[in-house]
Amino acid sequence: MWIADHWNDYEVIDCSKGEKLERWGDFLLIRPDPQVIWDTPKSHRGWKHPNGHYHRSDKGGGQWQFFDLPDQWSITYHDLTFNLKPFSFKHTGLFPEQAANWDWFGNLIRSAGRPVKVLNLFAYTGGATLAAAKAGAMVTHVDASKGMVTWAKENAKSSGLEQAPIRWIVDDCVKFAEREIRRGNCYDGVIMDPPSYGRGPKGEIWKIEDAIHPLVKLCASLLSDTPLFFLINSYTTGLAPSVLAYMLSVEVASRHKGCVAAGEIGLPVTQTHLVLPCGSSGRWNL
Repeated sequence: MWIADHWNDYEVIDCSKGEKLERWGDFLLIRPDPQVIWDTPKSHRGWKHPNGHYHRSDKGGGQWQFFDLPDQWSITYHDLTFNLKPFSFKHTGLFPEQAANWDWFGNLIRSAGRPVKVLNLFAYTGGATLAAAKAGAMVTHVDASKGMVTWAKENAKSSGLEQAPIRWIVDDCVKFAEREIRRGNCYDGVIMDPPSYGRGPKGEIWKIEDAIHPLVKLCASLLSDTPLFFLINSYTTGLAPSVLAYMLSVEVASRHKGCVAAGEIGLPVTQTHLVLPCGSSGRWNL
C-alpha cells in the first residue's frame, strides 16, 4: 500500500461505523466512508464536537450539518495551497490520499534533468496538476467541468503557480485525447483519475468498466519517444489494482519496457495507527 503520510494540515483522526473523523487544518469534519465497516468506540472528543458533519440519507445522497465552519478555508501540502469548501456530495475539493502519488511523480519529474510535458485527465481541482507544475513540468489540465477548472486555477494562484506553464482545458477527456493525437502532440507523463460514472459537457456517458481500457490505449499513443511515467487512479471497488497493472503492462510496458506496479493508496489513522484504504493506483515508469 502507498500511504500519504507526509501531511501536516490534514489527518484522519479516527474511523468507525461507516464514518471518518478528519482534521482539515483547524477544522474537524465527519464524513461517510463505505470502507469503514467496523464498529469501534468513538472515543475522540471530535466525534461530539465537529465543525461539520455530512449525514448520508437512506434514500441516497445526504446533507451537511455545520457548526462554526467557514464557507471556504485553505490547507497546505509542502509548498502547495488548496482552497477547500464543502459541497453537496460530501466532498471538500481535495483527495488527500493522492499526495502519495504526487510525491512519486514529482520525484520523477525533478530527477528527469530535461523538460517534461504532463497530461492530467479528469483533473478535478488540480492537486496533481499543481504537484507536477511545482516539480517543474509543463502541464495540460483537462476536466469537463468549467467550475472545477476555475477552482483549480484558484488553487494555482494560492500556490504561487499563477504564471506556471499550465494549459487549462474544459473538455471531454476522451475527445481531447483524440484531437491531441490528430494534432501530433505528445506527453512525457500521463495522469488520469476517471470517475466510476459520469457525463461529459454534452451528455456523454462515462462508465469506467467499459471506457477505461480504450482510454488507456488511446493515451498510450500520446506518450513521447522518451516517456517518464503513466498513472491511473481508481475509486471503483470492483476494479482490482491488478487490473490497472495489467492494462499498463499491455498498453505501455509492451512498447516502452519500464516498471509496472499497482496497489491500494491509503491514509494513516491517528487513533489506531492503522491505514484507511482509499482506492487504487496503477503506476508505470521508465
